[in-house]
Amino acid sequence: MDSDPDEALLAAVAQGDPAAVRALAARKLPRLLALAGRMLGEAAEAEDVAQEAMIRAWRQAPIWKPGVARFDTWLHRVTLNLCYDRLRRRREIATDHPPEQADDGPAPDRGLEAADVGRRVAAAMGALPDRQREAVALCHYQDLTNIEAAAIMGVSVDALESLLSRGRRALRAALSDMMTP
Repeated sequence: MDSDPDEALLAAVAQGDPAAVRALAARKLPRLLALAGRMLGEAAEAEDVAQEAMIRAWRQAPIWKPGVARFDTWLHRVTLNLCYDRLRRRREIATDHPPEQADDGPAPDRGLEAADVGRRVAAAMGALPDRQREAVALCHYQDLTNIEAAAIMGVSVDALESLLSRGRRALRAALSDMMTP
């Protein structure tokens, strides 16, 4: 296994170095927020998940065993598991009336068309089965390689590629009216 680029930083976090904690958050938090946002589709929930993942990383640092797995792989898996917990809870809560939601779209001067495209893509992502959405989010939005994404998901590279293929096909079909000939 290649050496873990986060090993020294984790050791400093384990020693209680405040600068190392800030550096770890600066390095990891943006990607965790993006991943959780893609999985959950709600910024506030994504922030909660990313913060919880960072707390778990901070707690894990003193007992982390280098060489067993890459820290980044573990942290992405923790984030995905937290997302799945939230998604499961959503399905379990039945209400008569949907909650009111603030419009968190871009300001009108940004262009209504861009906002519509973003909503359509987010809705198409949200309609994918969980594992396909996870594969697409990891590979296309997190810029992970197929090997890294497969490791995070706990599947073979072939299985990941199958999930990606089906996810892309479903997205293409859902957004076909937006594509230029």
